[in-house]
Amino acid sequence: MFGLDDSFDLGEEEPPARSLIDPAQWIQAQRDNAVALADAALTVGRLDQLIIGLTPDMRQGALLRLAVIETEAMLWGQGTPLRREEIGRDLMDARAATDLDAMKLARWAIRRLEGQTALTDLRAFLALHRTDHTATGAAPFASRPMGRDFDDAARDFLSAFDRFSALHPLARAGAVQVAWRMAELSNPEDLIESAVWVGRDMARRCEALSFVPLGRHGRRVWLGGGEAASRLPKYLDAIRQGASEACQQLSRLFTWAEQAKSATRTIKGDNSARVIAALMTRPLLTTAMVEEHAGISRDTAERLLRRMQSEGIVREVTGTRRFRLWTAAD
Repeated sequence: MFGLDDSFDLGEEEPPARSLIDPAQWIQAQRDNAVALADAALTVGRLDQLIIGLTPDMRQGALLRLAVIETEAMLWGQGTPLRREEIGRDLMDARAATDLDAMKLARWAIRRLEGQTALTDLRAFLALHRTDHTATGAAPFASRPMGRDFDDAARDFLSAFDRFSALHPLARAGAVQVAWRMAELSNPEDLIESAVWVGRDMARRCEALSFVPLGRHGRRVWLGGGEAASRLPKYLDAIRQGASEACQQLSRLFTWAEQAKSATRTIKGDNSARVIAALMTRPLLTTAMVEEHAGISRDTAERLLRRMQSEGIVREVTGTRRFRLWTAAD
């Protein structure tokens, strides 16, 4: 844990450690990387506008898809690999037995990436009101401050964060993540909690995005170190590439929808189009959910899903005996 007063004193920390979160150095790095920051912001803005243009249901579905992909990347970066299909099945309460702690952490991350809980209430953000003190699902947090010690650490972190207010949200991400680790708000081995908080903070100026996705590119920076001059360019590149890939992922989904509509144009009526629209609202749907979203009968939903599966338009993702889960074959 570290304490911060008005002079940004880090107590007994050595100068190199203090310089990692020196606002002046990050402000200078932002100036030196103005072009890279503009490129990253433009790409994030393009993704934000892409989501703004969607219907409310599709917007919610797009954010959930991106959150699942981001959570998968974070878990792999932390050495706890879970595939997005497993995470999706768990969200539907239809998964086989797997790493329960990792899945618990995945559920927490997705809820927060979707926008739940204010960033300023760190105790609620980390779900530390839970009596087991392992609310986010990782191993017991023996090294995380508890009680008043945690409240002190949280205040220290938020005080440090306030000192980065002159920085663009995308430019301060690396500094904020270092400040989180120095405050010891999470286990040293945990990268997900700080990465989720920073992902949310980066999206503060976005209209539709609840977080800025880094995807697989986040692994280069979530646990990285270094001073502002070397760290900021890496972070901005990860942001640009992550947002660009998120645009591509959504574009593939839109292309799938158009191709699916073309492939089913010989089917009478608009039921197939309704099924396609339903499958764009969530990464996975049960037959009953397709029935509800599309406003069709269960028999019609089952018949259309089987036909679309035979034509390679949809995939079945096996859950448990009680469920058959469907997804777009994009």
